[in-house]
Amino acid sequence: MSKKNITENKNFGGQVLLYGRHPVMAAINNSDRKINKIFCTKENAEEIKKALASAKRNISVSIVDRKDLDKMLPRDAVHQGFALQSQELEDYTLDEICRLAEEKQNCHILILDQVTDPQNIGAIIRSCVAFDTLALILQDKNSPTETGTMAKASAGMIEQLPICHVTNLSRAISQLKDAGFWVIGMDGYATTYIADINKTGKIAVVMGSEGKGMRRLVEENCDATVKLPISPTVESLNVSTAAAITLYEINKK
Repeated sequence: MSKKNITENKNFGGQVLLYGRHPVMAAINNSDRKINKIFCTKENAEEIKKALASAKRNISVSIVDRKDLDKMLPRDAVHQGFALQSQELEDYTLDEICRLAEEKQNCHILILDQVTDPQNIGAIIRSCVAFDTLALILQDKNSPTETGTMAKASAGMIEQLPICHVTNLSRAISQLKDAGFWVIGMDGYATTYIADINKTGKIAVVMGSEGKGMRRLVEENCDATVKLPISPTVESLNVSTAAAITLYEINKK
């Protein structure tokens, strides 16, 4: 996803190792991804070269043994013979997210309050892209930066979704309200089901961590709280599962 129509200022972060066929191929096809080097096993070299030629990118490719990739990557990483070293993707700012929403009559974004598991966040990113979520907003302090695990869990969809880290979620919610967003928080104790709300216009959905849920000040800044219709015998769903169901419902018009 190109940001050139939004900003030309690039401030790349730290190094990240991506692995797995889908994340590596998606990164190659993302012109905003600054790739330093690609690693692959011999049987995958031709596929990599074709992808680079198609994307018109000139990047160094190292042919390595599978055991070398195993040593390079986290234990039990399912790399499929593909890996690359790159800079982290540049974050969007909240102002940029608001500008993306300006010309849209209907759109939705997702806000995560202290969700910390990179695998859950990766799965949520995949659901965001699947259900046309405009952007994902995370807190700076209590959420991880981009990791190979996150990119792998997203099946490469991390390359497609605008992601924004903010210092203060409550202030971010206030800014989104000023930009015309109606903010709803997901709360298992709410009295209204998500299927029963008006889903037109600009909507920001806030989801808290498993167990603790949203923090008090974040919840107080929401315009309303809603819940999913799950069986009373189940206390809660995994946050990535709940996010997928929530985004499916919000995307229904």
